[in-house]
Amino acid sequence: MNISRLLYTAALLLTPFAEGFADDVSFRNEVMAVLSKAGCNAGVCHGNKFGKGGFKLSLRGQNPALDFDALSRDMSGRRANPLEPESSLILQKSMMQLAHEGGRRFAADSPEYEILRRWIAAGMPKDGAQTARLRKIEVTPTEKVVVAPDRHVQLQVKATFSDGSQRDLTRLAVYDTAQPIVEVDVDGVVRRLAFGETTVTVRYLDQQVPARLAFIPARPNFVWNGPKAANFVDEHVFAKLRSLRINPSPIADDSVFVRRAYLDLLGLLPTAGEARQFVTDQRPDKRARLIDDLLHRPEFADFWALKWADLLRNEEKALDRKGVHNFHRWIRRGIEHGKPLDRFVAELIASRGSTYTTPPANYYRAMRDPFTRAESTAQLFLGVRLQCAKCHNHPFDRWTQDDYYSWANLFARVQYRILENNRRDRIDKNEFDGEQIVYMAESGEVNHIVAGKPSPPRFLGEDPDRFEPQLDRLQQLAQWLTRPDNEQFARAQVNRIWSQMMGRGIVDPVDDFRSTNPPSHPQLLDALARDFVDQGFNLRGLIRTIMNSRTYQLSSAPNETNRDDETNYSHPIARRLSAEQMLDALSRITDIPIDYNGYPLGMRAGQLPGVRAIRPRDKRPTPGDQFLVLFGKPARLQTCQCERSEETTLGQTFQMISGPLVNQLLTRPGNRLDQLLLSGKPETAIIDELYWTALSRPPVAAELSAALNHLNSAARRRAALEDIAWALLNAHEFLLRR
Repeated sequence: MNISRLLYTAALLLTPFAEGFADDVSFRNEVMAVLSKAGCNAGVCHGNKFGKGGFKLSLRGQNPALDFDALSRDMSGRRANPLEPESSLILQKSMMQLAHEGGRRFAADSPEYEILRRWIAAGMPKDGAQTARLRKIEVTPTEKVVVAPDRHVQLQVKATFSDGSQRDLTRLAVYDTAQPIVEVDVDGVVRRLAFGETTVTVRYLDQQVPARLAFIPARPNFVWNGPKAANFVDEHVFAKLRSLRINPSPIADDSVFVRRAYLDLLGLLPTAGEARQFVTDQRPDKRARLIDDLLHRPEFADFWALKWADLLRNEEKALDRKGVHNFHRWIRRGIEHGKPLDRFVAELIASRGSTYTTPPANYYRAMRDPFTRAESTAQLFLGVRLQCAKCHNHPFDRWTQDDYYSWANLFARVQYRILENNRRDRIDKNEFDGEQIVYMAESGEVNHIVAGKPSPPRFLGEDPDRFEPQLDRLQQLAQWLTRPDNEQFARAQVNRIWSQMMGRGIVDPVDDFRSTNPPSHPQLLDALARDFVDQGFNLRGLIRTIMNSRTYQLSSAPNETNRDDETNYSHPIARRLSAEQMLDALSRITDIPIDYNGYPLGMRAGQLPGVRAIRPRDKRPTPGDQFLVLFGKPARLQTCQCERSEETTLGQTFQMISGPLVNQLLTRPGNRLDQLLLSGKPETAIIDELYWTALSRPPVAAELSAALNHLNSAARRRAALEDIAWALLNAHEFLLRR
């Protein structure tokens, strides 16, 4: 043993690691905070699963005991040397006195350096039993609107410890920004880089608090000119817009509204007759009347069953075709008959039995292990993404590994009796074709990945006493999840429905509720959730409330104050029609039914129960099948609406411009164009009919003149009419929900 190693060993033996040896420096409360502040325990650095350069820390400091050993014991004491603190690698590398891939983390005259140096010089003491533990942090301000020319906000962080003491920890806190419109210095000063809203997450040890900040132009001549509020939705939305000095767009005209309402409630365009009738209706309450009428149309159940079928993984590979049809029929029937959403979810969660005779049992058929069931259920019905907590404490939320495995254990006893499996692909173990029985076994547990033994089953975020071990786990879960006082269930469902109507969740993404992703309008979210519960979890009632608001009915045309706003509902953000909406619109405009493999001709895309009734390898997909995939219909392999894509692609552009399906629909004999030409109507009426059918409005004078000129100058009227229809189908006004 060399002399330096001998001296270091002696120092370890002689240095008192007794509790409370250096009360002025706490490893847990200060040294761990410095490691976080410097980014040492981040996932891209030494908090990586395999560490960096042989030095491994727990991710974001979730395991102080491991980190203590890594600093004080590893590398023969070179990382932290109590005999010569300044020569410790942890200090020299952090100041770039030695080569460090992570660069310089702090300076020699910084509080961070001094905390580490003093702790090392004191002999690297462990915290004793009497060392106070962090209880909470408070951030000031948590919300602030900063009006130009002001561009700075000073965040203050106060921590409360178990002994009742409080400390200002502004310097040691970590500041993470959600959008790159600000930068935050080490002392918590937020500086504007661009106008807009952002969330700064303030983190100290295992506590996180968001601060929502808005930086807005001065607009000294701002005058509010929004419409009068129609209900509490408007009151909350308009109050925030006023504070941001943003005016909402005006109310959309009747043509835009009727098209929007049909697409959002039925997934369909109104017919020319329906659109004309609404626009010419002079009754002042015609919008409320239309909403009520559409809510009770059979197509409403079709369209909203499609949304739930996406989320519940209703696809043929795992459920087989009969299971898909039975599950879809059960979903649609529940929506058609107004089944309250709490009962709908409770039946799913507690379901068991034959996947053929008890359709909701298919919820578990697609999820073959307790972890998938646990993660999917939390994401769908509580808006919580638990996946990260499977391997370590959640880095962005309050959920721990113990929470994860206790929650997963609720689903451990779900088992399957496969009565038959006629799968065609003998290699693919995930394909099922035949009846299965979902049942609850009398035993079965999930072992905690670290402890190596089962964690007691527990509802997420609840006291263990709320769970009765002797009772059925899933039935208890169904009752707890859908209780009227389970605010998170109501908030998650309201947020999802709001997003489907408004294009963006109050919490966005819709299934990612966490303190570091706060709602844009927290009071509105709470008010909607209370109203939803008060209405008995009535889907139609919630939609009616949203659609009757002025907020829903605003025009998508921006004004000078709101053109950059995408989060405060000052105007709808135009979005592309979904795959099913687009294809059903093409079918309605051309009056030609679309063919899908395995389904009768005439079934709409929005009515299809599954994804693919016939595998592509068994039969070539029809143009309709191919169109749905190209325009983002999900494979339904995830419990997340993020799987559905409404992005635009070059392939979609080519499909609309020159794709075989669009061309076939326009040129097919007997389609709407032929019907119009054979009707004997004058050209003006023909063009007017096309515009009402495609865009729910008449052509303006310039459009009518151009169309008539093209039609009258063409050698073939049929081809000229195809050109006009093609132009309408490729117009932004047709392709977008505005």
